Amino acid sequence: MRKMLTAVAIAAVTMMGVAGLAHADALDDIKKAGKIRIAIDLGVPPYGMTDDKMQPTGSDIETAKLLAADWGLQFEHVPTTGASRIPSLQTGKADLVISTLSITPERAKVIDFSKGYAVLRTVIAAPKSVNIKSMADLDGKTVGTVRGTTHDTQLTKEGPKGMKLVRYEDDATEAQAFLSGQVDIFSTAELLVAPIDKKNPARQVEVKFVLDTFKLAVGVKKDEARLLAEVDKWIATNLKNGKLDAIYKKYHGNGLPDVILNQ
Repeated sequence: MRKMLTAVAIAAVTMMGVAGLAHADALDDIKKAGKIRIAIDLGVPPYGMTDDKMQPTGSDIETAKLLAADWGLQFEHVPTTGASRIPSLQTGKADLVISTLSITPERAKVIDFSKGYAVLRTVIAAPKSVNIKSMADLDGKTVGTVRGTTHDTQLTKEGPKGMKLVRYEDDATEAQAFLSGQVDIFSTAELLVAPIDKKNPARQVEVKFVLDTFKLAVGVKKDEARLLAEVDKWIATNLKNGKLDAIYKKYHGNGLPDVILNQ
């Protein structure tokens, strides 16, 4: 009987240990480590880039640093690319992704998303001298776009019948077509307009109107409910106190839209 009771006690202690392990999660691990590893792509200015001293900067970098500071943690930047953002979460290389990550149904199948903290806009751009203010004004115009993008799809579906679309294979090719005068009006991500203008200021390219606005969210590994809840709480707090809006305005020149502020 004594041996049997001892065996039962050992089994109970073992089960308690297993249960403890089962309840350990990413948030506990982050707090224990005293640091948070955040994946950010430095090839998407002004969200992520390097400064003149080759140090990481941009609105996503500053957002990540604010989160780490608010949580009393050391910030560790995990370099990534567009293609490796989600795998960095799945493989445990990063705790979070704050890297121009828009919410899509496909991505939501493999990772979880926080509330939106910023936006990525697709726009119609053209020289200052071109007078267009809406989709209807594109009637009779030739418009450049990048094949297979969301703005290509939108223009194909919603553009006026008299509009002619010229499709390019990538953003760099489209930008070169504009700079060389092959096309005056083009669709692109808002963040690319300023760099294009900088390369040829004589053309004075500017945003004419917004095609669509995509919410950018923090990526969290699937089923890390406590960590996701803390990120959502942090976003809500920093939208309310204006800090996320200030970061966005600092790097993008305008504040966050109502789709983010009024979540």
